[in-house]
Amino acid sequence: MTTLRFSAVQIAQNRQKIEVIRPSDKVSDYFGVNVFGKEAMRTHLSADMFKKASEAIENGAIISPEVADAVASAMRTWAMSKGATHYTHWFQPLTGAPAEKHDAFFDIESNGEVIEKFSGKSLVRQEPDASSFPSGGLRATFEARGYTAWDPSSPAFLMVIEDSITLCIPTVFVSYTGESLDYKTPLLKSLAAIDKAATAVCELFDRDVTRVSATLGPEQEYFLIDKALYLARPDLVMAGRTVFGHAPAKGQQLEDHYFGSIPSRVRNFMIDFETEAVKLGIPIRTRHNEVAPSQFECAPTFEEANLAVDHNSLLMDVMEKVAERHNFKVLFHEKPFAGLNGTGKHNNWSLVTNTGKNLLGPSSKAKENLQFLTFFVNTIKAVHQHAPLLRAAIASAGNDYRLGANEAPPAIISVFIGQELSAVLKELEENANVKVEKGDNLYMKLGIDKIPPILLDNTDRNRTSPFAFTGNKFEFRAVGGSANCASPMTVLNLIVAEQLTLFKQDVEAEMTKVDKREVAIVNVLRRYIKESKSIIFEGDNYSDEWVAEAEKRGLPNIKSTPISLKALISTEAIDLFERHHIMTHAEAEARYEVLLESYIKKVQIESRVMGDLASNHIIPVAIAYQNKLIENLKGLKELGIETDSTATVKEAIIQISKHISAIQKGVHEMTEARKAANNLGSTAEMALAYEQKVKDAFFEEIRYHVDKLELLVDDQDWPLAKYREILMIR
Repeated sequence: MTTLRFSAVQIAQNRQKIEVIRPSDKVSDYFGVNVFGKEAMRTHLSADMFKKASEAIENGAIISPEVADAVASAMRTWAMSKGATHYTHWFQPLTGAPAEKHDAFFDIESNGEVIEKFSGKSLVRQEPDASSFPSGGLRATFEARGYTAWDPSSPAFLMVIEDSITLCIPTVFVSYTGESLDYKTPLLKSLAAIDKAATAVCELFDRDVTRVSATLGPEQEYFLIDKALYLARPDLVMAGRTVFGHAPAKGQQLEDHYFGSIPSRVRNFMIDFETEAVKLGIPIRTRHNEVAPSQFECAPTFEEANLAVDHNSLLMDVMEKVAERHNFKVLFHEKPFAGLNGTGKHNNWSLVTNTGKNLLGPSSKAKENLQFLTFFVNTIKAVHQHAPLLRAAIASAGNDYRLGANEAPPAIISVFIGQELSAVLKELEENANVKVEKGDNLYMKLGIDKIPPILLDNTDRNRTSPFAFTGNKFEFRAVGGSANCASPMTVLNLIVAEQLTLFKQDVEAEMTKVDKREVAIVNVLRRYIKESKSIIFEGDNYSDEWVAEAEKRGLPNIKSTPISLKALISTEAIDLFERHHIMTHAEAEARYEVLLESYIKKVQIESRVMGDLASNHIIPVAIAYQNKLIENLKGLKELGIETDSTATVKEAIIQISKHISAIQKGVHEMTEARKAANNLGSTAEMALAYEQKVKDAFFEEIRYHVDKLELLVDDQDWPLAKYREILMIR
């Protein structure tokens, strides 16, 4: 094992950067070349079929078999012209990773003749095995049939892996009986819900608005380490994070990595994956060093939320594949290294009308600002009302390590809006009045003269806030780095849709009491501000003072995934899911089971890895080194040498012995606790036991003693690659 560590370090130190050549100096020359988008459709479809297909896609209408056949034929022609030999329905099951089953572009006719073929039926639907994916009990093992169904709103693309090219068709994934088994299906339903509710509210301000789309720009953080060092750490390979490892002398305390010069090997990797992403139509624009050593970030421009979710999942896949050819390993785990910043996926969310108006963008016009304040306040109200459900949407074993530590937002859901907008809401709540002049000129005075010229960047940024307004959007910062964005975005769309629906009803009721619609809107907004202002917090979310203050305000602080997930099956949540046709009661219960099972398995794997490394790698090395010290001490005594150094050696032997005993005891008891947890009746009980009786009871304790041994045992003997070696990329 020692040989493996130093061999890996040597390999990593001698790595040379892989040269990368862009297809062109202009991104516009190759943006989307591997996407069957509008231009490819226009080129390969007749004018009539292109019009029918485009209208159906834009309006969310059912595509006729005739049009589906035409699109399928055009897709095949386009894909084969690019070298594709197979196609697949690309879907996002509840495993959290994209899935695909490849089929060749050919069929055998009854006369034995082989022909190239891809029909509309094959485009629209496939039947992958549904029994082997997580279903939370919706499907039994023997009930294998499931369906993938084409999502025309997300364009097909080509996945190029060396000499293999496959046409990938984004799809939903449902069971034989129609229940959703993926992330995309509820997301699409939530997008329909927010469209309906937001459009109805927009009618109060602008009747030209006929559609509202949620937009998303997910920033992606990640760690990048050399592949050889990754393979020298069994915990990284098996669990995605290091279960042991003492902090290096130099970590992130000097704050010199953030926005620093990007190492040449990393820069070439970035250029390479960005090139591949751009070819796939992913509008990746930003790259930089993050706070922790070997941590980086990339970010795209905003897109329609469904497409953005697909693109983020695809981007992660592309990054992992490109990392292989650069001899890197990408880590998306929320907390791969103790004591260093965790990895998040900041979801920048907004609402845009078909007329091009950003509903969360302040305006210089009073009437438009009332519309802005309407959507702004309703979003805050939605987060306040449904904070536990929003917290459940980001719950995972990995994110539990991250939330509340090293610049990650805490488990307390709060909203940051900045001093200026806080002042605006305060004035609106306490002093607002509306004056409506005759004629076309509408003048509004909301009690503060600064409202009309609210500026786009009139808010500071609060990196500690889990849900922050950043000028023309809300940034949901608490989403984990490895998460599928669909889950938090489904909940956010849903709760805002629910709140906007209630707002429309409240305004209509208020209009029976007042003469003007604007007065009714302001009156309702004032009430909402009073009801939800407790969730607004402008200070340091990491502080102990905020934890105490949040408790006074009645805000939930749910640090545990097993407990947090209960919000998914609360009576309120089930009613909400069913009323907006997002999920049935059975589907919600199934997801709860799937997420609990995932939590159990991940903690179980970490526990097993910890036990294996401690018992089979750390303790034998520690004992061997201890024996060396004992022999050394014996030799000194035989020579009659008694000095301070002999006392030091003796103390080291005693300390090593204590740590070994503590590790052995901890691993044994942890194993017994795991066995006890496995024998519990329900999944919920098991998950809670794995959290409290296994993870919380033993992980930190065992780690403490192993990390102490790392400082005591001779560096030449230590079996695991150390943080200082893993995290320093040339």
